[in-house]
Amino acid sequence: MATEVAGPVVRNNRRARLLHTAFYVVTLVLLFTGWWLLSGHEGRPSVLARLVDEPDVELHRQAGWALAAFAVVAVTLGARGAFTFVRETLRIDRGDGRWLARFPRAALTGRFTRHRGHFDPGQRIANIAFVATLGTLIGTGIGLTTVHGGPTFVWLDHVHRLATYVLAVLVAGHVLVAIGVLPGYRGVWRAMHLGGRVPAATARRLWPETPGLDPPDAAADESDEPELYSLSAARRRRM
Repeated sequence: MATEVAGPVVRNNRRARLLHTAFYVVTLVLLFTGWWLLSGHEGRPSVLARLVDEPDVELHRQAGWALAAFAVVAVTLGARGAFTFVRETLRIDRGDGRWLARFPRAALTGRFTRHRGHFDPGQRIANIAFVATLGTLIGTGIGLTTVHGGPTFVWLDHVHRLATYVLAVLVAGHVLVAIGVLPGYRGVWRAMHLGGRVPAATARRLWPETPGLDPPDAAADESDEPELYSLSAARRRRM
């Protein structure tokens, strides 16, 4: 009989946390400066522009190149992690549809259906959306810095703006989940901060295949009935 883990477990290693931090800092700079320029404030330095003594246009351009550089680092120096990310993002398992169908209620109650893999089905969809949107922004951003005028520039600018709107929605949703406003995701922020350690109860509820947790029950995996993990069950485990 396996001994149930009660202490915190590591959800993300140091490299993953550093890369995540680099991406979200640069992305926030891009969104801030992008919206500032989009709202007609070009020529009027934002607080951030005054802080670093750079025009918003130049700050936006430099942040864009930094984002592209981080992406290159992620798929070269971090090739192994990138392969794992792609593999875990593109996996499809039996029960994923059921997990997604239960998600709206589970986000409020914490009663998540068990899933397989490093990411839950919702995270996999979000990963694809983030990669596609950031890739579009990087590609069109590079195009806008090399093409001057003409229909191609207009098309690139249009796509770049649309991708910005989509990214803003994705980031807002990601932050909403990360800060634990939804009861089912309380404690999730620790996965990328404070050493990447989350309470075992949180990992068991959200990511039941996290390394270090007690192994899943084979009979439960073979059953057609969904195994539910809830906040109330986590509290009972600690008693």
